[in-house]
Amino acid sequence: MRAPLRRRLATALALLTAAAVVAAPSEASAAPAPKPAPQEEADSPVLGDVLASAGKRLAEAKAERTKSQRRQQQLGNQLKQAEAKLAALTPEASEIAAESYRSGKLSAISMLLSNNSSDSAASSFMDRASALNELNLFNNSKIRALNAARDEVGAAKKAIDEEVAKQAAQEKIIKKQQSDAAKALALVGGNSRPDKGLVAATSPVARPGPGMADGFPGLPCNKNDPTTGGCITARTLHMYNEVRRAGFKRFVGCFRSGGPFEHPKGRACDWSLRSSGFSRAANDDQMKYGNDLAAFLIRNADKLGILYVIWYKEIWFPDEGWSSYSGPSDHTDHVHVSML
Repeated sequence: MRAPLRRRLATALALLTAAAVVAAPSEASAAPAPKPAPQEEADSPVLGDVLASAGKRLAEAKAERTKSQRRQQQLGNQLKQAEAKLAALTPEASEIAAESYRSGKLSAISMLLSNNSSDSAASSFMDRASALNELNLFNNSKIRALNAARDEVGAAKKAIDEEVAKQAAQEKIIKKQQSDAAKALALVGGNSRPDKGLVAATSPVARPGPGMADGFPGLPCNKNDPTTGGCITARTLHMYNEVRRAGFKRFVGCFRSGGPFEHPKGRACDWSLRSSGFSRAANDDQMKYGNDLAAFLIRNADKLGILYVIWYKEIWFPDEGWSSYSGPSDHTDHVHVSML
């Protein structure tokens, strides 16, 4: 190639390169494009079966413990009533027993043969027989009532002992699930952060979700997901509606196909900090939105049936509180909530 031609080609290439550099926006001035829905659980062992199982069993055990405590209170009231009834019947029954001892076996015959009345003998005898029968019926009813009160006291005490044993069994289960959860959380950091402070007394109070009294048993994914074309559970839908009712109405995505964890089962939602898409918190408003949303979820976790919350490099689990989180996603662009 001739030298003049090579020089002209080199000059043209240089001009094109310079134009491209001028036309391309600088890194500082380019606005970050919103990211698609995060896939944070893909490789994270903490969000697998161990934590989900521990959370579900923990919720069930706490519900059973609450039922047992309420039952103990009811039985305690029944015991007090039975003991009061027994205390009232005991003196009268004791007097009946003492009178029977003093009068002896011939008391009935003596009563029938005694005649202090001016009536005819036959009429007087029938009256006294009737009176004796009424007295025996009265005494027998008092004795039966006394025995029934004693049985009631005994049954109440036995039932209380059984409930105390049930509560103790649930306490053991709770401690076991707490230990399992702590071990699972340790896989993604696990350093406790009790000073996180994201439980605000000013957060709205949510309405209870389905299954609250029974430890939030599993529900099918059979409700239309308002955020995608997929499905979510009735409990997740209730949580979604309660979060929006509390004023958190920015972009959110719940169901997504694929993966072994909560999203494909309709038991999880990702709450973005933006009106569309997902992008890392870029200002105080977005940080406050994430903080307030996490605070609302945590304050109402027991009402809504929340399994765990992840927000800004931290994970919250019931009875464990906040722990550091170093999973595949740092969750600085959304608040993740998983449901029981």
